[in-house]
Amino acid sequence: MHDRLAGVPPSITVLNEMAAHIANDRPLDAAAIAMENPAFYNITLKHWVSPWTNEEGDIFAPLNDYTATVIGMVRDDIDFRLLLSGDIIYTANASGLPNYAINNNDHYLSAENNGIDLSTHLVRNTQSAITGIPVDATAGVMTTRAGAKSFFKDGTNRAMLRFTLINHLCTDLEALKDTSLPPDRIRQDLSRSPGGDSRIFSNSCSGCHSGMDPLAQAFAYYEYTYDVKADPQGENGRLTYNEVGQIDPATGSRVSKKHQINANNFPFGFVIEDDRWDNYWRAGINQVLGWSEQLQGFGFGAKSMGEELANSQQFAQCQVTKVFENVCLRTPQDENDRALISTVTTQFSQNGYLMKPVFAATANYCKGE
Repeated sequence: MHDRLAGVPPSITVLNEMAAHIANDRPLDAAAIAMENPAFYNITLKHWVSPWTNEEGDIFAPLNDYTATVIGMVRDDIDFRLLLSGDIIYTANASGLPNYAINNNDHYLSAENNGIDLSTHLVRNTQSAITGIPVDATAGVMTTRAGAKSFFKDGTNRAMLRFTLINHLCTDLEALKDTSLPPDRIRQDLSRSPGGDSRIFSNSCSGCHSGMDPLAQAFAYYEYTYDVKADPQGENGRLTYNEVGQIDPATGSRVSKKHQINANNFPFGFVIEDDRWDNYWRAGINQVLGWSEQLQGFGFGAKSMGEELANSQQFAQCQVTKVFENVCLRTPQDENDRALISTVTTQFSQNGYLMKPVFAATANYCKGE
């Protein structure tokens, strides 16, 4: 159990304490002891989170504000739904580190290179105070610098939605394809006759974009700004957000230029004029994701859209499944595995969406393997 959670063997003292708890039918207390080891944060959680921070899914990606924020939320028993909507960011408070900067990752690189203990040296802050982004525009890890660099850089900001679905709802657009939904919110940049064949749009493209585009509109005011010529990888770029009164000259509104590019591909397509989002997936086959009846299914901006995603049953099940794969070192395979995931998902949803109990219950299940 200790090896699965911390990735390192326990001391004799810790081993005896854990064994005593297990002998007294308190395995979750034994798991809690294992999670006190700094390696749980510096190794297990770091490797668990890192693939979410980049399109390549690189487990060895450097520590950054996205990774540190998730690790801090797990450590501090914070409602994990805030992952996609909270005004929250974690920085390191060890001496000798450069200050957090909105245009580089030096703070976290230095922290990692100096081997700081993430179990003790991460401090919770607000993005609005640290980065200057308005409170209403903060959306958890989606508005961290690392998240923006990976998923708002270039493109049309649809990547942020796609990789949020992959990483936090355990599904991709292909699995959500539904050609029965209306295509009225699909943007102008998508050709209605790719390769000269309109059937491709009707039978394939629209199935993804009809649901994706209305949700991704929540990112209409965001951009990752960097010097394309001097810094083509965007290493010194930063997240920017058009506040009230800030006008993009290319659109004549708060909407960033990227959201109205390639309009000639289909001039009759939808033109984004604000950050109103709608969840078309509440109808049709994707009702199975379990959308919250307490929410309306529409709103303005990334924060409320993140709440929509994070309050789905699919979000909760995805977190438990990812923990299972991390701790058990395999994917769920049989009825017992699926029953465990179902039970822990229910507990997770009913008990404040805390992650450490999920790790504990899963480690107890897999400890005999």
